[in-house]
Amino acid sequence: MAGIWKATRLVALTGTALAATMLCAAEPGWAQDSAAAAEHFIDLELVPEVAFSAVNRYDFVAELLKAGKRPTQVGFAPYRMLELFQRMRIEFRLWRAEKDARKRRWIEQRILNDAGILGHYVSDTANPHHTTIHYNGWSGDNPKGYTVYTNEPNKGFHYRFEDTYLETHIKLNDVVPLIVTQPRVVEKPREEIWAHIRNSNKLVEQLYILDKQEAFSATTASPEHKKFASERLAAGAQVLRDLWWTAWVTSDPKLTPTPPPRPATSE
Repeated sequence: MAGIWKATRLVALTGTALAATMLCAAEPGWAQDSAAAAEHFIDLELVPEVAFSAVNRYDFVAELLKAGKRPTQVGFAPYRMLELFQRMRIEFRLWRAEKDARKRRWIEQRILNDAGILGHYVSDTANPHHTTIHYNGWSGDNPKGYTVYTNEPNKGFHYRFEDTYLETHIKLNDVVPLIVTQPRVVEKPREEIWAHIRNSNKLVEQLYILDKQEAFSATTASPEHKKFASERLAAGAQVLRDLWWTAWVTSDPKLTPTPPPRPATSE
């Protein structure tokens, strides 16, 4: 019985992560307030090498400013993801310790909300458009004649791929077989998040090649396009599932080292 329960729980966890990823991937981004827009992307071409090792967004911003970069033009997606992961782990820890049933339910609601928000950013960055300066059309020199930017409503490459194509072509059953069933505990979450983003960024040109061969739209017939989109969603769902799982497992106080005492400060 315990084995069946565990298997069912893992399937449910994977399915929930996938559903969250697909739902968030199809969510329009145009309604985002400009103050939060930089949370949804990271233009890797603009990140100085030293900034990749920044422990938190504040150190990251400091390195960008040193390099003469405008932080809101570079983006903060990896740090938004890391912050949500860390918050989920704290919330799981609070849930483990709480004895009051009513307060436990409040914490559960907080966990579910943050888990869903984390899903938004993981699915954003599974789309190569969210990891590059070529976010809605090829930027700069374009000798291969890739799709270029347009501000015509619902015609931009980003929208055609992330909204129109996914909504009309991809179903859960297209993606589930591509996901490794067993979740894993991520040893280095920050590095894992950066790896997820780098893997997505490596596919930027392939995404543009596909769009040049046949534009992503509601009527696209190419199986290569469907394979690409399904694999991107599966990658996002797997990373999301593993971050959720890691937040839960490592929230166990027995696995968490006691932080050093804070130094005394004079008032």
